[in-house]
Amino acid sequence: MDALLPLFPLEVVLFPGTPLPLHIFEPRYKEMIRECLAEHRTFGVVRAIEQGLADVGCTAEIITVVKEYPDGRLDLVAEGRKRFEVVRVNQERSFLQAEVLMIADEPGSLSQADSARAVALHSELLAIAGAQQDLSGADPAMLSFYLAGSLPLDLDFKQKLLALRSEAERILLLTSYLETLIPNLRRAASAREKAGGNGHVH
Repeated sequence: MDALLPLFPLEVVLFPGTPLPLHIFEPRYKEMIRECLAEHRTFGVVRAIEQGLADVGCTAEIITVVKEYPDGRLDLVAEGRKRFEVVRVNQERSFLQAEVLMIADEPGSLSQADSARAVALHSELLAIAGAQQDLSGADPAMLSFYLAGSLPLDLDFKQKLLALRSEAERILLLTSYLETLIPNLRRAASAREKAGGNGHVH
């Protein structure tokens, strides 16, 4: 067990390698972030759910402080690093901390075809949305996180992806999810085009 990890419960699921812009305004989190900055420590981003906290989160490293306000608020960009499992939550401080176990992937190989399929679907989805993403810097072992991290996907799905211990399983799960999602988006996009062509202003 490492030292206690400061926790930042948010309604997001953070993936390794994915940037996370944050606006820090609550006193307890200003305190937490200042400590992390002073000690060059990471903090844990864990999804806040109705029952409390998700079991699996991701550590975040502060990459840059974008702006400091006179009242101590901060705008910063953090980036996901390593996944962890929450073992025990500690409430001794103003902010939550936890004993955590780091999660590593199980050994296994991913087929090139499966990766290529996921990348193609991801590009297709971005094209429908009129966006692009450069994949040249993606770590092949974390490709699923890189692809899913840029998309506004359902949080339950993202949480499920985060907890899987195999890149091959994550790529297959993401592929089947995108295969279901894309036809719906296409229908919505073509319905919008039709609606946009009949002289009505929306």
